[in-house]
Amino acid sequence: MQYTTGKDAFYAGVRALLPAAPGVIPFGLVTGVTAIEQGLSPLTSIGMTVLFFAGAAQMAALQLLRNDAFPLVIIVTALVINLRFLMYSASMAPHFARLPKRWKWPLSYVLSDQAYVLSILKFTDGKSALYGHYFYAGAGISMWLTWQLAVMAGVFLGAEIPASWSLDFAIPLVFLALLVPSVRNSACLGAACVGGVVAVLAMDMAYNLGLLLASVCGIGTGLLVEHVQRGRPGRALSPAPGDAAPEEKAAGENATGDKAP
Repeated sequence: MQYTTGKDAFYAGVRALLPAAPGVIPFGLVTGVTAIEQGLSPLTSIGMTVLFFAGAAQMAALQLLRNDAFPLVIIVTALVINLRFLMYSASMAPHFARLPKRWKWPLSYVLSDQAYVLSILKFTDGKSALYGHYFYAGAGISMWLTWQLAVMAGVFLGAEIPASWSLDFAIPLVFLALLVPSVRNSACLGAACVGGVVAVLAMDMAYNLGLLLASVCGIGTGLLVEHVQRGRPGRALSPAPGDAAPEEKAAGENATGDKAP
């Protein structure tokens, strides 16, 4: 649906994020517990969480801190793990290009896997042309609050969380729930399959570079499949559900305008 106000779009983003929140909470609990086990104070642990806002990078940094790694190694490792956000931001940049910096800087801070996937699906459907940044803000801020509260709970509950709960198992389920709705055609399916296989095979690479390698291989596979399909006579990629014809999109843009509120 097209949102008529920024408020509607914002709350739609919040509602879209809610189903993913329960899967993020165990990840945050584990991160908080790990920080305390490494000897960090509750204040330092929470400050680190606010500064990082990236669970995988934070967990890697905590492990390196435990091994007394050189500070530069910790910083570089965190940057490498978070390279995927560079790809996320590049794909979202065209949708936010018209926004002023007072929007771009806060929105870049709340970028997360969940907020990205939920928002980019809306953008590619053409359902959030005018108020898409409000939708993204709702999803991003909700994700930020969920993560901060989950880590705080882990910090203060600490050893009271039973190991039998196997909270680590919930982490991959979160990303599976985000992946499935985004697989809309053969190119997406090929990218998901190749990326997943490479991620498993390269999981032992240093500095979690396997994740970056899997991302590149997945993207390359998706582009290759699209190229092959477009090269077939009379064959084109079928549009995603909700996509309008170019003429309809043009008419919609003329009707709604392209100026951000």
